[in-house]
Amino acid sequence: MNAIKTKLTSKSGPLRRALSMLLFGAAAAAALWAIVPPRALSQPHAQDQSAAMSKIAPWVLQHTAGGKQAEFLVVLTEQADLSGAAALTTKQEKGRYVYDALRNKSQNTQGPVLQWLRERGLEHRSFYIINAILVKGSSEVAEALAVRPDVARVEGNPQIQNHLPQPEAVDEAPAYLHRPETIEPGINYTHAPQVWALGFTGQNIVVASADTGVRWTHNALKPHYRGWDGTTADHDYNWHDSIHDSTGNPCGNDSPFPCDDLGHGSHTTGTMIGDDGMGNQIGMAPGAKWIGCRNMNSNAGTPARYIECMQWFLAPTRIGGGDPDPTKAPDITNNSWECPPSEGCSANTLQAAVEAQAAAGIMMVSAAQNSGPNCSTVQNPPGIYAATYTAGALITGTDTIASFSSRGPVIVDGSNRIKPDISAPGTSNRSSYNTSDTAYASLSGTSMATPHVAGGTAVLLSARPILHHDVAMQRTVLNNSAFHLNSSLCGSSGYPNNTFGYGRLDVLAAYQYLLLTGAVSRKTQGGAGTFDINLPLSGEPGVECRSGGGNYTEVFTFDNNVVSGSAAVTGGTGTVSGSPVFSGHTMTVNLIGVIDIQKITVTLTGVTDEFSQVLPSTPVSMNVLIGDVNGNKTVNASDVGLVKSQVGHGVTGSNFREDVNGDGSLTATDVALTKSHVGDGLP
Repeated sequence: MNAIKTKLTSKSGPLRRALSMLLFGAAAAAALWAIVPPRALSQPHAQDQSAAMSKIAPWVLQHTAGGKQAEFLVVLTEQADLSGAAALTTKQEKGRYVYDALRNKSQNTQGPVLQWLRERGLEHRSFYIINAILVKGSSEVAEALAVRPDVARVEGNPQIQNHLPQPEAVDEAPAYLHRPETIEPGINYTHAPQVWALGFTGQNIVVASADTGVRWTHNALKPHYRGWDGTTADHDYNWHDSIHDSTGNPCGNDSPFPCDDLGHGSHTTGTMIGDDGMGNQIGMAPGAKWIGCRNMNSNAGTPARYIECMQWFLAPTRIGGGDPDPTKAPDITNNSWECPPSEGCSANTLQAAVEAQAAAGIMMVSAAQNSGPNCSTVQNPPGIYAATYTAGALITGTDTIASFSSRGPVIVDGSNRIKPDISAPGTSNRSSYNTSDTAYASLSGTSMATPHVAGGTAVLLSARPILHHDVAMQRTVLNNSAFHLNSSLCGSSGYPNNTFGYGRLDVLAAYQYLLLTGAVSRKTQGGAGTFDINLPLSGEPGVECRSGGGNYTEVFTFDNNVVSGSAAVTGGTGTVSGSPVFSGHTMTVNLIGVIDIQKITVTLTGVTDEFSQVLPSTPVSMNVLIGDVNGNKTVNASDVGLVKSQVGHGVTGSNFREDVNGDGSLTATDVALTKSHVGDGLP
């Protein structure tokens, strides 16, 4: 799991010897403690000890009383600042930035605590996603750690009994071909098939299951597993098991391939992506790929297991934990687990891990849980957090909330936050099950609504790649395009409200929601015509290479007619001149004072279409490097050669970039201007 740990579970020879050495060290430490009392580990002053005790969660004190040992999380004072990820324009950039920031912070701060633990032979496992260390120890160990100024708090690692839905019926798929009407009712009711018909089924999008595991060989799941190429399986980067210490579990510990010990994870994964090609169209996004992490032993989770899976999603690894790679992170994670404070889970233990995923561009969809119909029953992490997208359950095929669906507002953290965020079908949903490769089961719960939302998001992202890196924008589109359902219960009305959130998920409406579809830098080349340089909406910005007194025109294109809005330079040097001009599907923005050798970002705000739909705030960037006619972000001899080769030719759509001064002719002036910039390169 790419984490420092002293308790190893592999049965291989070298690791077994290592384990024996560790056990010997632990035995030696125990013998030493028999001579030197544990309290001699540290002797804090009374005032320091009082402050230390306030850092220790009640669960830890309770479960280490009377000389008992327990597992607890030692959360360090210093936590990584991830705010810089917000300005990055691709998901890969965000993921790498967040991973590096978290790893660097943990490596730079955990050393003294890890050394202290090693010196005493204490079992421990290091995490970076929340800069914490899982420790097994006594109350004296907890106190000695809590007194340290580099430790913020000591929180429990309780066994959480998740109350997961049980199947209403399990059946085997018939051998004959089903007809298309077997698309499951929940999928039809959220209008996913209408978007499939337009060619968008979730292709190029990866969803992840954080659950009881997945039966990867199931006929409806195997074709969609990222680790299956149609011939062979490769589980590296596609599967992780955070269960290391179970007994009697059918999947064992550290399963090297996807395995589901209960059935719930196979069911939710099927609702996200399932389709067996034989008429069992059970999934919202059959064109997407899935990966998975088992974070529950049957229905039993712990904060450490949850954290381990969230960390793995941030940077998946090979089986065994090696070579983490944030570029292989999923786009969306599906989560039906919970961590109740009533069972010893501290309300804020997991928050940093959830927020790290969002900063990395990963949409985390979580169940509202099944404690309704009373108000303020959305009460357990992760569904309570602002950074997770929380799903309530509708009675499938209707716009009636299921009685079990938990309601807001969230009061456990004092936020009074409206939850859920959105609702989706959640009763008698048929999906894949773990009892065989052809088994299907019907289940009810917010667990069933959640994968509708996760899969629906995958369809949206495949249709609208501009949303790929921006979780906040994804949520805005899903919220505003939902079929709005009103409720005056639980202290709210209109939308969002504490019963339905924004209302019922509508994938077709989300696809049709006002979006920016294109952007160009446009300039007239004398009398030769007007030519455009494309400014990609995701990935590396386009390079504008022409001079012109620092004046540029950007033209933005939308999928609907637009009538109003504003623009501002939010990065780089330059200003917007005058008001934008709207014409049909386009918005034209003039820039002045743009300097060379920079990236300039223009953010569109409040752009509104003829149907009063409002575009989420959207940044578009342009690299500016005069003389870089081949657009590779450096000016060198190849640019000079390209311009020279065109001298005397007429300016056309294929060579207009070589007309650097934009006068409509290709002359020695363009060559000289390019030469004068040789050696320039974008920062």
